[in-house]
Amino acid sequence: MASINMVKALNLALAEAMREDENVTLLGEDIGIDGGVFRVTEGLLQEFGSDRVIDTPVAEAGIVGAAIGMSLYGLRPVCEMQFSGFAYQSFHQIEGHLSRYRARSRSRFTVPMVIRMPYGGGIRAIEHHSESREAIYAHTPGLQVVIPSTPRNARSLLRASMQSDDPVIFYEPKSLYRAFREEVPDEPETLPIGKANVVREGSDVTLIGYGAMVRVLQEAAEDLHDQDGVGAEVIDLLSIAPMDTETMVASVAKTGRVIIVHEGPRRCGVGAEVAARLAESALDHLEAPVRRLTGFDVQFPYFARERAYLPNSDRVIQAVRELLAY
Repeated sequence: MASINMVKALNLALAEAMREDENVTLLGEDIGIDGGVFRVTEGLLQEFGSDRVIDTPVAEAGIVGAAIGMSLYGLRPVCEMQFSGFAYQSFHQIEGHLSRYRARSRSRFTVPMVIRMPYGGGIRAIEHHSESREAIYAHTPGLQVVIPSTPRNARSLLRASMQSDDPVIFYEPKSLYRAFREEVPDEPETLPIGKANVVREGSDVTLIGYGAMVRVLQEAAEDLHDQDGVGAEVIDLLSIAPMDTETMVASVAKTGRVIIVHEGPRRCGVGAEVAARLAESALDHLEAPVRRLTGFDVQFPYFARERAYLPNSDRVIQAVRELLAY
């Protein structure tokens, strides 16, 4: 069992899938010779060749459009967007075709492809390199939206996404790419898409997040326990489409209080969906209003103001204290 970072875990998942299934094919800008902008595909061109690791022009719509056609003819493409902010150039292909072929063909055709997108802040990048617009894709019927938080679940979820017969938007928190290492089993493993994970148990308040925010929640939960004696339960959603309502409701039934944290803008964000589901299914258990702690309703700021925008453990701790005093 090796201790590896998220970049290496994603690379491992891609290599495993390509060895297991010759139909798995990679497309993207600079993914071959250069190994991708974050080196996630490093070494794969040398092992699998240019017919399966395809360096494309700078043309996101062309990448996704070509992959849709490839998948309809039996391949299982995995596209890489260098940054999630570049994927808007391909959104007409994603919304107009990728998400619709199963319904359009009455299930005669499926589109078994994955679009990998590094997202989020934390690396002091420039405009179009740091936003978190996962809610756009979760709002689009026909798409699954998966967001890992650790090396191990990144490897497991990417494998599951490549095995899915329906399209997956795979959002990768790039601030975690090399932030820490985790032991990853030698044997291949997968996780079910749509099942959340309770990463820390508690009885006083439920903290819900995904991606990079899970580490923030874990840090806050540890400090709350040490400083205030508060038992915070931390839930990692892992996917936001589908979303695991059952796990969230079970937790809130135990704690009575909940905070959802994400770095995307507040308005119409994932937190609003979580709040609505808990209002529908757990209202009788709530002892305080559902609290959202999110990014702000502005464009992601330039790097000098990045830390002021992103939710952090101090903000989470303050929100928990206010919620407990409600």
